[in-house]
Amino acid sequence: MFSPDLVILNVHLATMDEEIGNGYGAIEDGALFIKDGKIEWLGKMAELPEFDALATPTVQGKGAWLTPGLIDCHTHILFSGSRAQEFEQRLNGVSYQEIAAQGGGIASTVRATRQADKEALFVLAKTRLNSLLKEGVTTAESKSGYGLDLENEFKLLEVNRLLDEHHPISVQSTFLGAHALPPEYKGNADGYIELVCEQMLPKVAKANLADAVDVFCENVGFSYTQTRKVFEKAQSLGLPVKCHAEQLSNQHGSELVAEFSGLSADHIEYLDESGVKAMARAGTVAVLLPTAYYFLRETQQPPIQLLRNNNVPMALASDFNPGTAPLCSLRLVLNMGCTLFRLTPEEALKGVTINGAKALGLKDRGVLKVGMRADIAMWNIDHPSQLSYQFGVNDLLNLWILGKLTQC
Repeated sequence: MFSPDLVILNVHLATMDEEIGNGYGAIEDGALFIKDGKIEWLGKMAELPEFDALATPTVQGKGAWLTPGLIDCHTHILFSGSRAQEFEQRLNGVSYQEIAAQGGGIASTVRATRQADKEALFVLAKTRLNSLLKEGVTTAESKSGYGLDLENEFKLLEVNRLLDEHHPISVQSTFLGAHALPPEYKGNADGYIELVCEQMLPKVAKANLADAVDVFCENVGFSYTQTRKVFEKAQSLGLPVKCHAEQLSNQHGSELVAEFSGLSADHIEYLDESGVKAMARAGTVAVLLPTAYYFLRETQQPPIQLLRNNNVPMALASDFNPGTAPLCSLRLVLNMGCTLFRLTPEEALKGVTINGAKALGLKDRGVLKVGMRADIAMWNIDHPSQLSYQFGVNDLLNLWILGKLTQC
């Protein structure tokens, strides 16, 4: 006889288990048992195993749908300041170059973030995570990258660890020291990469402040050669890598991150076939970021069909940041993934569950399956496609993280 901590009855399950042959890995008219923060059993109500119904807390789902807790695998939630006035300036015809010359752009976010202390950054990030939590997000990645010196990058990564400890959402910390060139290194990108590799990365690794290392490989970011140096150093320190790649041009960052068996290549609007095939061979996840595509009014779409043809896993994420994607909603991302990139609703939901977990190198979540973390969302919906179809309606009924009911 089973002895679960919690039983959820009379629900439909979108397990996202690829071993179940139908759409969404669906189990209709089902139930699920939770024990010690993990899924102990799931299946049809007709096959419900014996348990002590009098001693076990039970939730009656009344035909609701369960999905894995959602995963936002690419965010920049740690920053201070706002770029709303720059948004208005651009709409009034002021160029990005003019704004940058006035001290705006990423430089303004770096200044504000450097001035903010850990407490202020924690409060700002907590508010943003709360917004994601209300939409069923149970795991989120948080990048550094707005400090751009040792002291402030350390500060951001320390806040990531505090968030993971004190917020219900599981926060994965990514070191993005090679995000942009800080003002004090203007004209000396190689010198800054030397700082990242020889001072920042070893200290970050020693303090266990990062779960992965990211680089913005782009003609307005860092070159292929500079990116390789960061990846080589990260690999030598035992840290997995990922890459902002092919967002504005094809710098072959996706092929490079695949060479290092990297977790993901993100943005990838200008990804070509050789990059796709390299990712397929390496098992590198394609992370699609439709919010940035939308906000920047891009016209070059990621090669979705090519990714499908080569069986490259596709994840979706919010890319929440102050400059190019100030949209803190993974439910919006689900809809954008379908409307802008023509993903199917099932592909979109995979993108924020099982493939989102793959993009973070996490094997214990993203799917409803025995032995996995009991990160579970219960939805008042008629079908899982409704999660992509509809936006702005709060249809989340319950959310469990490690088997504990979370107040959203």
